[in-house]
Amino acid sequence: MVTRKDMKKKAKAVVRSHYGLLLAVCLVAAFLGTEFVNSLDFLKQYRTGTEQTEQTVTTVAGGHRESVWTAVGSALMGNLEEGQQISQDISQQLEEKSDEGEMLVAFGRSRGVLASILNGIDSGSLLIHGITAARNMGVSRDMILALFIAAAMVLFTGVWFLFTNIYKVISRRIFLESRTYEKVPFQRFLFLLRVKKWLRCSVTMFMTWLFQLLWSATVIGGVIKRYSYYMVPYLAAENPDAGWRETITLSRRMMKGHKWECFVYELSFLLWDILGIFTLGASNLFFANAYKTAFFSEYYAALREKAREDGMEGAQLMNDVWLFQKAGEQTLREAYTDLAELQAAKIQPPVYHGFRKMLAEVFGITVVSRKEEEAYEEAQMLRQRLASEREQMEGTSYPTRLFTIPEEKKNVRAGQINYLRYYSIPSLILMYFIFAGIGWLWEVSLHLITDGEFVNRGVLHGPWLPIYGTGGLLILILLNKLRRHPAAEFFAAVVLCGCVEYFTAFYLEMTHGGKKWWDYSGYFLNLHGRICAEGLLVFGVGGMAIVYFAAPLLDNALRRLKYRYAVILCAALLAVFAVDQVYSGKHPNEGKGITDYKEAYLETLDWDTAAADNEGTQRRSL
Repeated sequence: MVTRKDMKKKAKAVVRSHYGLLLAVCLVAAFLGTEFVNSLDFLKQYRTGTEQTEQTVTTVAGGHRESVWTAVGSALMGNLEEGQQISQDISQQLEEKSDEGEMLVAFGRSRGVLASILNGIDSGSLLIHGITAARNMGVSRDMILALFIAAAMVLFTGVWFLFTNIYKVISRRIFLESRTYEKVPFQRFLFLLRVKKWLRCSVTMFMTWLFQLLWSATVIGGVIKRYSYYMVPYLAAENPDAGWRETITLSRRMMKGHKWECFVYELSFLLWDILGIFTLGASNLFFANAYKTAFFSEYYAALREKAREDGMEGAQLMNDVWLFQKAGEQTLREAYTDLAELQAAKIQPPVYHGFRKMLAEVFGITVVSRKEEEAYEEAQMLRQRLASEREQMEGTSYPTRLFTIPEEKKNVRAGQINYLRYYSIPSLILMYFIFAGIGWLWEVSLHLITDGEFVNRGVLHGPWLPIYGTGGLLILILLNKLRRHPAAEFFAAVVLCGCVEYFTAFYLEMTHGGKKWWDYSGYFLNLHGRICAEGLLVFGVGGMAIVYFAAPLLDNALRRLKYRYAVILCAALLAVFAVDQVYSGKHPNEGKGITDYKEAYLETLDWDTAAADNEGTQRRSL
């Protein structure tokens, strides 16, 4: 059996070669609360002037927890007005803490959908609204109480059972593949879905948790059984088709005689744990968590090999040979014969010269769409779909075709949603107005819902918001090279749209005497009131929807339009848009809910005074 030194050396090498992926795996675990929860402590720190103060956004309402449950309890017992009043008081205190600077300025809690959700959870108002609605429908108090308890149990249990509970299996699978292969695609996060064993693994992990909980009621049983069940997530990751009884039993057999050894191995990371305390979890988050998990993945591999050599009963369940060693070239070629034939068929790309070549290759733009371009686009999409399997055939990533359970293959026609395409200039112009119109409808709808009135948003007078059209086109054009990498596309879209929105707001303020057409002050994670997390999240998700869904489908529809009609329509829209630009340059769209955004907001909430100073906005309620 390999030594501890050898396993640590191999673990470090694995972390270095797959650092970004394994960091993401551990970060998700920390956010879900399955592991490494203390690794996020350093994010709970902020500075006020030159002093550093410890405070978390989630604990701002910590002193109100008792009051929250008092409010919910009052509502459940039939005292709806009392519960609502307590909840409103808590919510108002949260908003005042935000505006008075007791929370990070960027973590505003007084405005926006995210802030409303956070305040609603912290104050208990969301629960009370549900209770009130049920009472208004004539449901009895006892029935509401029963439904409330049942719904809460189903919700939290369902989320834990199907997601939180299963994540450790997913993370162990990724770590095990990382120790053998040079590449591990992000799609491996969904490997349990592809083999249709998500529910089976959920049951295995649930039964492990249940037994651990029951043993914890004894004096030392909880500690001992923790190590007895140590290998369950690794076993489930290797063979998700195994039943929970077999998996738990095999883990107990593997750990027999190795519990103390495992404890000593955990203790060998004590210095890293101490460093994590001094760095408020930062060292754990950025290295130690992945290092420890990689080490115990090596430990599992060592115990697995020993169990198989000793002929341990149940060892046949550990049957994923290619998870621990690479298949031979001949074996891979036989498994991927059809892939080799598909690779041999190549379609030459259209030939471009000069400026047209630069437009096509860098930005994915053509003057018009031609049949030869469409054929090449379909070939590109086919190559993208087969890229992961080519890596498998070459032995650089795990060969899913050799897995003991056949994976579900998606039957997607390349021509339907082909995001690896060239967009013609007329299509881009028309999509610009479509995106700008959708953005206008989105913001107008938000005001109708939140303020109860129609507000013609934007600097221009027409039914379009250029920032949405510009953002959509910039994502398609400037991020053309990133379409093959969804994760990079998402973060790049967030950064790009954030820059566009921030500097657009800055330009409008500088050129119009400080007037604001939007102000995110008080929103959760805002920057100078010009951008906020809520907007950036929408832009990121919207950007992904545009690149991988909306734009290809819209382009399919626009390609059916005859070229001369498309040109005429583009010319007409551009002419009207130009007129609106010229007129709005002298007479910009202003007024309630547009440039006096903050005042309209305060008026909507029926607050009687609002005076802004250099440090923030002081509000006093009636």
